[in-house]
Amino acid sequence: MSQAKHFFEKHRKLAVLIGIGILIILPQLTRSNYIRGVLARIIVYATLASGLNIINGYSGQSCLGIVGFTCIGAYSGAILTTELGLPFLASLLITLLLCAAAGFVVSLPTLKLNGMFLSIITLGFSEMMRLTALNWQKLTNGPLGIKGIPNVELFGWKVKSGAPFYYLALVALLLVVFILNRLLKSRVGRAWIAIREDQDAARSLGVKVSHYRCVNFMTGAIICGTMGVFIAYYYRYVSPDMFSLDEGFNVLSMCVVGGSGTLFGPIAGAFVINLLTEGFRFASEWRMVMYAVLIITMMWVRPQGLFGAKDSVIAGQMSFWNFFAKKNKKKEDGDVNHIGG
Repeated sequence: MSQAKHFFEKHRKLAVLIGIGILIILPQLTRSNYIRGVLARIIVYATLASGLNIINGYSGQSCLGIVGFTCIGAYSGAILTTELGLPFLASLLITLLLCAAAGFVVSLPTLKLNGMFLSIITLGFSEMMRLTALNWQKLTNGPLGIKGIPNVELFGWKVKSGAPFYYLALVALLLVVFILNRLLKSRVGRAWIAIREDQDAARSLGVKVSHYRCVNFMTGAIICGTMGVFIAYYYRYVSPDMFSLDEGFNVLSMCVVGGSGTLFGPIAGAFVINLLTEGFRFASEWRMVMYAVLIITMMWVRPQGLFGAKDSVIAGQMSFWNFFAKKNKKKEDGDVNHIGG
């Protein structure tokens, strides 16, 4: 792991190009539409996890209700397409604006909250969106959901499921990663990281904490809402049970496994989690036990994730090894003081 990470840091551009090349040829390695569909879903979830990571990993906020924005995006795309007959790009643009507005509204009551309190508010928002989709039957068709969503059509080209949809989702993922990379190197990204490391210190240096936290939340909401549209077109159907709290924790686990606060961690986490759940599908309910064991093991052995740094804030706060090390150190210091006394 350390050698691979050293190679990646030394030859970053080459490693990125190799990774993009692998992603491009993946669907061509199989003729199975099922496997291609799984790969397309992984790319969509990788982008979703990147949207959550920009909130949790780069500004230090604790958002557990990211699927609330995905729900808004999916239902907006589905309604605009089936009821108003708008094309894919038009519904995508309108949904982007709606999710930006939703992200702004949700961020307002959370600007003075952190930790558990922020998590509870975002969870409540996510569940409120799901219940709205469930009960507003005139608009969302209630528990029956919205069916008959057409295939994506771009400039006269129909993007069907399988490899074509995979490449469309891949373009979206690469575009999101590129924008986030540029954003994180800007003044905005540096402000987010400063807030994550020490909010009070950032404020004392003139960083407008409330402003940048709001922008951060809106950015994550836009990405996840946009992927909601992709989910609607991928399944060609949306229903409230697609946006449960379990789905939110599923996306969160991808960030944890891959490494929060890194650009490529959520992508790696999406591949690991989805391949694990698909690979152990034969085990029925037991595959979720294996999924839970993976999360626990990762938090124990490598809390910073596959791509995270050992000295990251997340690793320092969550490492069980550090906990026991500090406990033993306190015991040793107590013994020394006792002898000295």
